[in-house]
Amino acid sequence: MQINERASKLPFAPLLLIAPFFLWGTAMVAMKGVIPQTTPLFMAGVRLVPAGVLILIATAFMGKPQPKGWAAWLWIALFALVDGTLFQGFLAEGLVRTSAGLGSVMIDSQPLAVALMSLWLFQEHIGLWGWLGLAFGVTGISLIGLPDELILSVFSNHSFPSSIPPLSFLESGEWLMLLAALSMAVGTVLIRYVCRYADPVSATGWHMIIGGLPLWGISFLTESQQWQNLVISDWMALLYATIFGSAIAYGLFFYFASSGSLTSLSSLTFLTPVFALLFGNLLLNEVLSPIQWVGVCLTLVSIYLINQRDTLAQTNQKVAVTEQNITQQPLLEASGKMLNPISVSIRESEPEPLSER
Repeated sequence: MQINERASKLPFAPLLLIAPFFLWGTAMVAMKGVIPQTTPLFMAGVRLVPAGVLILIATAFMGKPQPKGWAAWLWIALFALVDGTLFQGFLAEGLVRTSAGLGSVMIDSQPLAVALMSLWLFQEHIGLWGWLGLAFGVTGISLIGLPDELILSVFSNHSFPSSIPPLSFLESGEWLMLLAALSMAVGTVLIRYVCRYADPVSATGWHMIIGGLPLWGISFLTESQQWQNLVISDWMALLYATIFGSAIAYGLFFYFASSGSLTSLSSLTFLTPVFALLFGNLLLNEVLSPIQWVGVCLTLVSIYLINQRDTLAQTNQKVAVTEQNITQQPLLEASGKMLNPISVSIRESEPEPLSER
């Protein structure tokens, strides 16, 4: 991976580039461990609002401009609703019903939706590798989210298993995570419009605060015992998810993203579920079924293909040109050998003497 100019000036640049994805993956594990002692919407608000305040404090020290005008605040409010309230709400509710590693895989499938929306809204090129990645992604998400009995019955040509209600999987945590991924994908598209009117880092801080407050309001009305059962270790886990998993992770991401193209940086997205799966297995003893592991692998491959589709296409072009040159070279050599040189000897004739008259 090529490190951009700003990142290359920092010490331990490769580690800092990987840090946001490590922090996002481990934050999922930290949140999953706290879920039994708190409520999902309260936890989602805790992750958003304090992190947004920290980002705004950082923007003040960095001298970033604050949003101005009704258009800027309108786009930030819409961004907050989709990428803040809906995304974090679905994510927290989904964590109640699924594992941290599996949920992270579902969340990081959002490049699939981003690719389709970018094709529709911005006419961005997807290409062969992009479509192949989309196919892998749909297959992988289906293997993760659908019950194993349903998948096995389809491949064995059996009828729908009676033990599974027809729509029960729509209420599962995996599909709530899919809704969270779709919300994040829409938010990713919206940030293009937000950046036309406001600084992206400042807008990120404000969208966390504006998007987190409704979560606390809904939690106050519908949930109970939000913090009464939390112990010091639980507060430390929430603190980690807030400071490291939100404020620092997003701060580093936008810091690197502001200095160049996102192509190289976004190619590391697939590391987030890898970290979540690893630490979920080590700390929470989370275990996936063999079919779900196949789905995880296909989803990771699809995310890589979607993010690297342009690079792969350019590589194929270079390989094709190289092969064409290699093929043409022997032909030129062979044609050169067929044109053997012909030596022609020319003998000089002696001049004849002039006859006397």
